[in-house]
Amino acid sequence: MKKITIAIDGYSSCGKSTLAKQLAKQLNYEYIDTGAMFRAVALFCLNKGLILESGEEVYKVKDFLDEINIEFKTNQKTNESVVLLNGLNVEGKIRTMTISNLVTKISGIKEVRSKLAQLQVEMGKNKGVVMDGRDIGTVIFPDAEMKLFMTGDTAIRVKRRYNELKRKGDKVTEKEVQENLKLRDHDDTTRKESPLVRAKDAVVIDNTNLSINDQLQMVLALANQRIEEANESAD
Repeated sequence: MKKITIAIDGYSSCGKSTLAKQLAKQLNYEYIDTGAMFRAVALFCLNKGLILESGEEVYKVKDFLDEINIEFKTNQKTNESVVLLNGLNVEGKIRTMTISNLVTKISGIKEVRSKLAQLQVEMGKNKGVVMDGRDIGTVIFPDAEMKLFMTGDTAIRVKRRYNELKRKGDKVTEKEVQENLKLRDHDDTTRKESPLVRAKDAVVIDNTNLSINDQLQMVLALANQRIEEANESAD
């Protein structure tokens, strides 16, 4: 059976990764978290001293891009996809508020986006992939057979993100999370390089009042329809 490419774009903390993981598992597709790739670059820059923890300085990042190798690997114990930065599992380190505050400084750099775009296109070249991010349906895979654009009420998104960080043991306040989301939304939608916009042919998913399971079942039905259409057109 012919496989398709599924592109999921949308705002921060809208549950893109949760949906993409579930969808990939149901379809037996590969899941690629492009946001994690930018987070890995931010961690690399922080460790290298290329960016201050305050985010006030970013310099010479493009001169070190050849030293960055990002891969995804399945954790055999949890069966979850984890991010490897130069061979090391950095999944836990890139999910902190510190990295969340730095990633917008990294994601707007043209050279960084270009390098990661090349990696993303290569990862999805054989289809059978669910990829989520900010420009997947508009830049990385503009011809994807299925595109989603996810959004949700800001207050709900803040609460979800705050609860997620608290579960992981991060000492953050709800106000800090709110300010971080506000900053990321602004940077994502106004940056010069590949800003967050809805692709014209993307299906909008507002999950403010949707349960995780209801959302999955709705999107899974759409995915199966698109897969069927792709196979019919191939016959």
